[in-house]
Amino acid sequence: MSTSPTAPADPVTEHVDVVVVGAGLSGVGAAYRLQTERPELSYVVLEGRERMGGTWDLFRYPGVRSDSDMYTLGYSFKPWRDGRSLADGASILDYIRETADEFGIAERVRYSSKVVGADFDTAAGLWTLTVEDPRSGERRTTTCRFLYSCAGYYDYDDPHSPEFVGQEDFAGQVVHPQFWPEDFDHAGKRVVVIGSGATAVTLVPSMLKGDGAAAHVTMLQRTPTWISAVPSRDKKAERIKALLPEGPAHHVVRAKNIAFSTAFYQFCRRRPATARKLLTGLATKVLGDPQLVADHFTPPYDPWDQRLCAIPSGDLFRAIKAGDADVVTDHVERFVPEGVLLRSGEVLEADVIVTATGLRLLAFGGIEPHVDGERVELSEQFVWNGAMITGVPNFAVCIGYTNASWTLRADLTHRLVCKVLGWMDRRGHAAVAPRPNGDLEPQPLLDLAAGYVQRSIGAFPRQGDRRPWQVRQNYVLDSLTTLRTDLDKTLAPVTGATDAGDRRHGELVEVGA
Repeated sequence: MSTSPTAPADPVTEHVDVVVVGAGLSGVGAAYRLQTERPELSYVVLEGRERMGGTWDLFRYPGVRSDSDMYTLGYSFKPWRDGRSLADGASILDYIRETADEFGIAERVRYSSKVVGADFDTAAGLWTLTVEDPRSGERRTTTCRFLYSCAGYYDYDDPHSPEFVGQEDFAGQVVHPQFWPEDFDHAGKRVVVIGSGATAVTLVPSMLKGDGAAAHVTMLQRTPTWISAVPSRDKKAERIKALLPEGPAHHVVRAKNIAFSTAFYQFCRRRPATARKLLTGLATKVLGDPQLVADHFTPPYDPWDQRLCAIPSGDLFRAIKAGDADVVTDHVERFVPEGVLLRSGEVLEADVIVTATGLRLLAFGGIEPHVDGERVELSEQFVWNGAMITGVPNFAVCIGYTNASWTLRADLTHRLVCKVLGWMDRRGHAAVAPRPNGDLEPQPLLDLAAGYVQRSIGAFPRQGDRRPWQVRQNYVLDSLTTLRTDLDKTLAPVTGATDAGDRRHGELVEVGA
């Protein structure tokens, strides 16, 4: 089964054509594309944790779910059969594991295998990876022709967790969603959730459900977030699935949702005043209180300057309207024994404080690429087609969309990597890297004003001012252009690299066994 940790029996050198880093939603998708589009190549998936699933295995807080519809967050090659459009984390985890088992990907995963060193030898056209078992500290070496990071850009070991003055004085319990205690019981307790992002808006209604419901939950936010209620189930999708066979229905529903999300994003960016009116009107319709919406659900920025939060069936709004939850917009002055003292002087009494203060960005799972022993300064590099990076040969990263399902761009990148690998073999190139034709005007990699982005984006590679150096937030355009990129014009052989010879299509082997 894909949930059982496996690893090579001996800490010896292992060589494959391609190493995929990360066995989450993206890594499993990458493995599928590699084995179907480049079946002649050997590959392994290195996963630093002991289980498959990435984000969906790590996060265990109440109500953890997708904030993108599953018909587009799921894989194009495997229909999403659950009727819920926004699915819970456990269902998504099952879907990933089922996919890995169904397509024989699970047996290619090496668990407890964290990449802590990566050096590319241009003369040999070869990556040497130092792989560490986080449990034992033992290290081994893996070599490969091509390295593909599908570990995302969040730091899953060290979230953004500001130190609040007086935190040690609080008499109750402080919990961070990223490290939710397995046996934590919030039944009958007063809870304050600090934050207003996707995690906070998920936690508040979820902690009020079932026999273990909290007595009351307050969402304490410094700044409001744009929130939109969406149906829990896609009725149009259900009708389409009832009319068509599973495969065609999946593609039709997927196309429908891509078209809608793309159109809505463009509407928000081009007509922000109208979009503000629409979103505040929808919130008022559910809450029935225009002043409440004006005070707590009308951000000072335009829709999609930061990511818009979706709430299934308006559950957050319904919890507030029922009086089980409320929202307070203020600043934390300090923690006090009975709860949180606000800048206004009000004290929010609490038994539990949840610090849903966000994640911290970390470039590509913490991999720091070296070339011929020299560390590459990522912040000085540019990203090509949202995938490969100047100055780093035979290396690609998976960067999803911020305004649509991550998987949409991820799958384009997987297919682009396969195209590059085939092109390299046809041209006889052992190593290639992107090379701009002329100077590029540097732009931030992610065009979001969110605090978690602004805190760390300076350490990431940059995007440029023209194709194929732009990281666009438009799947429709990307789907038309990404795989049509002329590789001969934008990728170049790396000086010093020699023919990869019999490594090119080598079987999975252990050297020195």
